[in-house]
Amino acid sequence: MTRLALHILQQALFGGFAAAGFGVLFNFGRDTLIWCTASGMLALATRTTGLAFGWSLEGASLAAAAAVTTCTVGILRRHLGTSASAIAVAGCIPMIPGAFFAQALLGMFDLTTANPVNPAETLVISTISGLRVVFTVFAIGAGISVPVHLLRGRDF
Repeated sequence: MTRLALHILQQALFGGFAAAGFGVLFNFGRDTLIWCTASGMLALATRTTGLAFGWSLEGASLAAAAAVTTCTVGILRRHLGTSASAIAVAGCIPMIPGAFFAQALLGMFDLTTANPVNPAETLVISTISGLRVVFTVFAIGAGISVPVHLLRGRDF
């Protein structure tokens, strides 16, 4: 396997484990946890592939959330009922960029010290990281909500 394929597989496995963990937190049943794992794997594999092709984090997250939601709501809704949307959410949660959030938060904490080092640079880096988190979360939300509304049936 190529290095990229191994990286995508690794990210998919980690995404599957994380999504299953969120499924446990959401009190999903044992059968539903399998679908949570699959949705997390699809989300991280899609996002990693998009990033490998030079997409922005926000764009790759939007595409991944849309792919997961389309698969779970469009294909599995008949088998899972209304929980298909919840499975899509559990699969997309691992895509939230925690490293950028930590960088933004720690930078803001650095600015509150008595004598911050390079406060202008720290503020810019923290703000950029915070904006990336916000825009990525918005992209994930759009990637989840748009397919749900487009695929809504009369019985939904």
